[in-house]
Amino acid sequence: MSDFVLPASTWLGPVTLRVADAELVSRFYAGMLGYAVQPLSDRLLAVLPPDSSIPHFLLEWDPAAPPRPERAPGLYHAAVLLPARVELARILRHLVEYRWPLAGASDHGVSEALYLSDPEGNGLEIYADRPREQWPRSPREVVAMTTVPLDVRDLLRELEASPDSWRHMPATARIGHVHLQVSSLELAERFYVELLGFEVTQRSYPGALFVAAGGYHHHLGLNIWHSRRADPAPPGCRGLVRFAVVVPERAAWETVLERLQRAHRPIERGLQGPLGEGARTRDYDDLEVELWTPA
Repeated sequence: MSDFVLPASTWLGPVTLRVADAELVSRFYAGMLGYAVQPLSDRLLAVLPPDSSIPHFLLEWDPAAPPRPERAPGLYHAAVLLPARVELARILRHLVEYRWPLAGASDHGVSEALYLSDPEGNGLEIYADRPREQWPRSPREVVAMTTVPLDVRDLLRELEASPDSWRHMPATARIGHVHLQVSSLELAERFYVELLGFEVTQRSYPGALFVAAGGYHHHLGLNIWHSRRADPAPPGCRGLVRFAVVVPERAAWETVLERLQRAHRPIERGLQGPLGEGARTRDYDDLEVELWTPA
């Protein structure tokens, strides 16, 4: 067990996805979810709220990319955290009006969530948190998340006092968490907790582990529901390429890199970008993680 933990101010940056049909996927994120989609190069698109400078997603376009094997470790879903419950009600009504299929709608105690997929099958969650003082707790765990059906009628009552339509992704929305399917919870805990410094918030959920910084309910979900003992995906597949973790305290960022080096994990330093200075590494399922700190 490590005595190092990530700063409470740690947050998640962009999720990079490899897509085969960039036009189709872009139309979904722009037309259905209300993002701005901006080209960064011939093969790279940024997906971000119209009034924000930080992308939620980066789309790498490769028309020859094969599908990712279903059991391979990778993205289970990327979760967009909305700033208010009324925004969740607005996008629910919007999705229903446009008949975009929902994969689920759940109440997790800590949050209320809608589940769907983009046109290439990348899982998405759009959710709103409950106030922290209302989160269900357990004597032995930080949170006690559950899954019950979302009370859709109660959620839509938010629109009685604020009936505005969904127009675009709010500027203050952000990537709240990333949920991965992994081959082993033990290896995932070794990497994300013992090396990176996230803390376990819940391990009692069957087949899953949830970890976070700063007492959040989870920045990362890790499950083996469909991927236990599965081999890594072949290089170049569609789906998750990498996701970003932003560590605002430089000393903590340096500590993480030192711990990765001592554990003989691959490290590519020298990244520069809007998030500051970055490095890339890989977990034990060969999933790529970027670590950023302000320059």
